Amino acid sequence: MDFQGTLFAAEDTTLSFAGLQRRPLGRGAWIDVRRGWLPEADDAFATLVAAVPWRAERREMYERVVDVPRLLHTYGVGEALPHPVLDRARDALSAHYLPELGEPFVTAGCCYYRDGRDSVAWHGDRIGRGRSRDTMVAIVSVGDPRRLALRPRGGGESISVAMGHGDLLVMGGSCQRTWEHAVPKVAHAGPRISVQFRPLNVF
Repeated sequence: MDFQGTLFAAEDTTLSFAGLQRRPLGRGAWIDVRRGWLPEADDAFATLVAAVPWRAERREMYERVVDVPRLLHTYGVGEALPHPVLDRARDALSAHYLPELGEPFVTAGCCYYRDGRDSVAWHGDRIGRGRSRDTMVAIVSVGDPRRLALRPRGGGESISVAMGHGDLLVMGGSCQRTWEHAVPKVAHAGPRISVQFRPLNVF
């Protein structure tokens, strides 16, 4: 692991949504971004690296089986997360978005991008209810900054959001059905972990 955390501890240890910025994407989709949202981000990152039972996956692609270029683990409904601040984050997100979402966030998918070669291709979380209904996926990023790219499904101009240490990005509305997102490969990057909070039966 080669990641240098913040030089100064953050004074604000609350999970505040003050300063949250919403960006409409079109077609009923939107994203919310809140910089530096997660307190204890350095400690959370170190704990995630050490405590999550990371697994490598292989997937059939273009008539051959290849390594998935990142490590993965999912915490299901009712499972305690590896750091208390992540349980607090899930509860805070559930409370804040309940009026729009109508249900809590209950699962947490974790992706470990070890360096710039690790990535995820264009996709939307369209297995389960995300295929037919508006929903939300809340992403908390810790570690080195990486770019999250988004583009309209079926073609159109893409946008990107640089996700830094402790940043929050929420994809909502029709985003999973009408837009796709990706984390592209880059020439140089240190380790980064994303935690994706989802409602029940959204994958």
